Amino acid sequence: MEIEKLETYVDKAVGLVIERGPNILLAILVLLIGLRLIKFFTKVLQKGFEKRNIDPTLRPFLSNLINWSLKALLFVSVAGMIGIGNTSFVAVIGAAGLAIGFALQGSLANFAGGVLIMLFKPYKVGDLIEAEGHLGVVEEIQIFVTKILSPQNRLIIIPNGTMSNGNIKNLTAKDHVRVDLTIGIAYDENIKDARKILMSVMTAHPKALAEPAPFVGVTELADSSINLAVRPWCHPDDYWDVYFEVLEECKEQLDKAGITIPFPQRDVHLFQHSADTK
Repeated sequence: MEIEKLETYVDKAVGLVIERGPNILLAILVLLIGLRLIKFFTKVLQKGFEKRNIDPTLRPFLSNLINWSLKALLFVSVAGMIGIGNTSFVAVIGAAGLAIGFALQGSLANFAGGVLIMLFKPYKVGDLIEAEGHLGVVEEIQIFVTKILSPQNRLIIIPNGTMSNGNIKNLTAKDHVRVDLTIGIAYDENIKDARKILMSVMTAHPKALAEPAPFVGVTELADSSINLAVRPWCHPDDYWDVYFEVLEECKEQLDKAGITIPFPQRDVHLFQHSADTK
């Protein structure tokens, strides 16, 4: 009896393969060809974006969005070729989408964040920004994440949901940016002399702007130094050059003038107590 049932199942399976086999093979062939065509079309699309000078921020976002949309349409078409009705397929996708939606709430929030970034453009590719405690240049804005390259050449990947809801400092939004430096001098040094030297360093630097004018002022009377705020302005692309070069030149010029830059230190006084003798 069991052998007869097994033979029945085998006959049905063989019949199903004979009946659906050509459609399945055709569906696999269409799937493989379709994926290759989508990949080719995406590359052509990216080149078209470059020729038409589409905003570099939009290029990867639109390419990824179109790529995944075409793949979804391809999968629906292939499912119809092997006998899965569109209505049934949509119902299955809807049920699966509901379950996946609960499981991937963070990813959906990142997708929504990416859309908001594209719409309101708080930053774009090439901007120098500070976000989530990281400072760097925006390399790419994808559907779910933003990629930032730090000054240490480290690639930082931040979810778009966090970027769209967090605080962002865009240092490239304006034509010029201020470089904040702090330099300390000893208490017995002349503040006016130090200010003249620091100002001359900033005005002599080729990448420091004359307008807005640089500034030097006392910010703190610290434990072992008088701290001076050194504030040159520059174009965003020159930020790091001005930061490092001005800081180094300030140290060298203060040394030449004999103005001391103190370091934290502590004086220890030893007292010797002699015992009273009778």
